Amino acid sequence: MAFNFGGTGASTTAGLAAPGFGTTTTASSTGFGFGGTGTGAFGGFGAATTTTAPGSAFSFTTPSSTGGLFGGTPNKSGFASFGAGANTGGTGLAGLGFGSFSTQPQQQTSGGLFGQAQPPVQTNQLYNTASALSAPTLLGDERDAILAKWNQLQAFWGTGKGYFHNNLAPVEFPQENPFCRFKAVGYNCMSDSKDEDGLVVLIFNKKEADVRNQQQQLVESLHKVLGGSQTVTVNVEGVKTLPDDQTEVIIYAVDRSPNGTSKRILSTILFNYLEQANIKQQLQQLGVTLTMTKIALSPTQVKQLLQNPLAGVDPIIWEQAKVDNPDPEKLIPVPMVGFKELLRRLKIQEQMTKQHQTRVDIISDDISELQKNQATTVAKIAQYKRNLMDLSHRALQVLIKQEIQRKRGYAIQVDEEHLRVQLDTIQCELNAPTQFKGRLNELMSQIRMQNHFGTVRSEERYNIDTDLLREIKQHLKLQQEGISHLISVIKDDLEDIKLIENGLQDSGHMRGGIFS
Repeated sequence: MAFNFGGTGASTTAGLAAPGFGTTTTASSTGFGFGGTGTGAFGGFGAATTTTAPGSAFSFTTPSSTGGLFGGTPNKSGFASFGAGANTGGTGLAGLGFGSFSTQPQQQTSGGLFGQAQPPVQTNQLYNTASALSAPTLLGDERDAILAKWNQLQAFWGTGKGYFHNNLAPVEFPQENPFCRFKAVGYNCMSDSKDEDGLVVLIFNKKEADVRNQQQQLVESLHKVLGGSQTVTVNVEGVKTLPDDQTEVIIYAVDRSPNGTSKRILSTILFNYLEQANIKQQLQQLGVTLTMTKIALSPTQVKQLLQNPLAGVDPIIWEQAKVDNPDPEKLIPVPMVGFKELLRRLKIQEQMTKQHQTRVDIISDDISELQKNQATTVAKIAQYKRNLMDLSHRALQVLIKQEIQRKRGYAIQVDEEHLRVQLDTIQCELNAPTQFKGRLNELMSQIRMQNHFGTVRSEERYNIDTDLLREIKQHLKLQQEGISHLISVIKDDLEDIKLIENGLQDSGHMRGGIFS
């Protein structure tokens, strides 16, 4: 089963599809933060020193030596950390619908790829969860066993709180917990866009028709949001409708230098600028609900994502999902958790189905139009052939008359005599009974017989249904009984008429005898 979800391209799933992964970077402090050695030019998230490139309208920020992109420890891997500080539950890809990348604490001292060192809080959390599911000591009697089963049911469902001790706070059972049963793994198409393409996705809380009608005003408003510089232009790469009356708009900005050259602004720089608090408020006034970048994952990032199963995902299922991946070069497995995610994917699937059906209808209309044009063209070609034949005959007649006029008064030449002899020979062969004429007559007879048999065979034959035949018989039987009854009535009437006639004859004889 194939699905088409996310920002770009279609995605293929074993059961249910997943949202676009690798195609976008969510505008969340816990989402992907792609970049090189520094953050964007429109204001960083921590202390930074800013330098401006000559001839460019955008400033480039270099992070300080004490903080990463989100205020954590700098990351040497080329992109920002997926978490900062203590992280109990792990939200490394929360903006893309992921939980943490590993349920085990990371023993890192300087901030690693998937978060910094985990404190003992996570160990206590796992211990409390185990106590709530297996051996709660809240009531101190046999009711604790019932409470344990109730906590297990909540954990399987992925909702509620588990009480297990009087002096300790209850544990939460989110849908990301390892015991939640409403989970699946699908495959998403990875983006092939680069940071140099400068593509940024804006999700508008408006219908596609409204966005397209106001596209020029939208471009002007975004240009003002970017500072209104004369050297910067905003362009729309594409517009696509989304469920719940939302629209995805892909934009990029071009910076023109004084020497006449132009270059697209990097996606990370543009994204970081749009994520500033004051800029974000202006975007919200325009109807923007979410901002994302379109950057392809590097092979190192993909490998790191595939090595460790995400939080709450069974490692066996994760490994099987990697084995069943139909196209590891283009697709990546992603988890699907909870009914809300299922409903969202269902809406996206319905939206994509409508778009596919619309495209199929357009193609069908084009094919119908082409078929009409083809029929018209074939008819014109046949007409032109007939015209050509008529013109050829007319030209031949003109040539014959011209040749007759030219040869008038001359004797028959040798070549003309030979041609006449050949024509006479051909005529004799055609008229010979045993030659071509006889064969032609035989073929004509066979064709007439085949046409006659074909006409007889093509006669329609009807098959009557058994029930209908029974009803016809019953109706005819009733008609027969009615006719029989009518015949009997007529016979009785005839007998009465004969009696009347006999009576009249007898009375006539009696009167004749009296008068005589």
